[in-house]
Amino acid sequence: MSSIHEELVKSLNPKQQAYVNMELPDPNNGEYLLSVFHLVPGGKFNVLQAAAEVAAESSTGTNFKVNTETPFSKTMNALVYQLDLERELVWIAYPWRLFDRGGNVQNILTYIVGNILGMKEVAALKLLDVWFPPSMLEQYDGPGYTVDDMRKYLNVYDRPILGTIVKPKMGLTSAEYAEVCYDFWAGGGDFVKNDEPQANQDFCPYEKMVMHVKEAMDKAVLETGHKKVHSFNVSAADFDTMIQRCDMIVNAGFEPGSYAFLIDGITAGWMAVQTLRRRYPNVFIHFHRAAHGAYTRPENPIGFSVLVLSKFARLAGASGIHTGTAGVGKMKGTPEDDVVAAHGIQYLRSEGHFFRQSWTKIPESDKDAIGLVNEDMAHHVILEDDSWRGMKKCCPIVSGGLNPVRLKSFIDVMGNVDFITTMGSGVHAHPGGTRTGAMALVQACDAYLKDIDIENYAKDHEELAQAIDYFTKASKDAM
Repeated sequence: MSSIHEELVKSLNPKQQAYVNMELPDPNNGEYLLSVFHLVPGGKFNVLQAAAEVAAESSTGTNFKVNTETPFSKTMNALVYQLDLERELVWIAYPWRLFDRGGNVQNILTYIVGNILGMKEVAALKLLDVWFPPSMLEQYDGPGYTVDDMRKYLNVYDRPILGTIVKPKMGLTSAEYAEVCYDFWAGGGDFVKNDEPQANQDFCPYEKMVMHVKEAMDKAVLETGHKKVHSFNVSAADFDTMIQRCDMIVNAGFEPGSYAFLIDGITAGWMAVQTLRRRYPNVFIHFHRAAHGAYTRPENPIGFSVLVLSKFARLAGASGIHTGTAGVGKMKGTPEDDVVAAHGIQYLRSEGHFFRQSWTKIPESDKDAIGLVNEDMAHHVILEDDSWRGMKKCCPIVSGGLNPVRLKSFIDVMGNVDFITTMGSGVHAHPGGTRTGAMALVQACDAYLKDIDIENYAKDHEELAQAIDYFTKASKDAM
């Protein structure tokens, strides 16, 4: 321990001392959830004092030492165990036995990004990365139905799943909405989703929307010979209504695999996410992250990173979560944020901002675990008949300003094609309309797969040529 660290340790009061161990013997021993915060003190405390107060408030303590502590309760103290003074970083270890043993993700977040984000002792407090030990992963559901299952249903491999968000975002009747779905599917698209505010509006009754989407899907499947998927927003005012919407879809005659349940995970809550995962383990659970920017935007000093949000979505059992366009689309984001998050949830082992997360439940050194990691990196399907060995993957869902012209750019930044893209205006703004926009998207994807520049490919594909002309001009006009 450096002399500076020693001086900081000496500055701690007796209460704070109970939440600091700068010589924690083995933080990776499986007893702790590990975390890294960016922390800037906001009051009279120095950085270690402030960190100790954060550790106390986010585990067993409060602002003063209390007389009701017991020897056992002290073993549940979170511990500050490392500092990086230059980068203003603090490492805190949380005994994971603190958390609800029912696999309750909201309970974890109540601790580690709950009251502490409002503490006056901090001017900046952002959770940048977390690490879950194998012993903890065992307690949580993880995804049930994955993008690999969706690929098998669609018979779509070696390319992104091509999707759209129906636009306009709101205002279409049930029949008009279904017509947009049909046009996209008939043009060759795979996947359509409700936009995140879609509910039971008077101009678009939920039951009629479901019925008409089923009819439109049947017609598109018959005409194209290809399966299709629709993601329905089941977020609702209460538990019973959410379940009613799910059961309405299940009982509407759809083939298993042809529908997903979208949940506005932050605004509806983690309980809603985990309820869907447990009630419907064989349905793709689609986590939309509306409101995430309040926590994740880099310029916001309070909150958590995209990577943290995405890791907890996987832990909770989401099949897929929106992870951003890494600056390629309209939303704010960078490869350092969005691509790291995407890789962090889609691989069995991945490098985060600070931790290498293994999602294996058996020892990393086990030959079967090593084999699974190697198979996963080779893009083979894993955990089909040995799900006890690891937590299944969560799929990055990519939306926000992409269009056929930008598809290759995003794939290059992403480094793989194992994602669902959901283009809105990138399809529906095409001069020829939604069906032609879908055709242009498929053609752009074909050009990528054939390693042909889209400008050259467009010479023999009119729909793509129109998309290139329109979106290139529209992007220039927007600058």
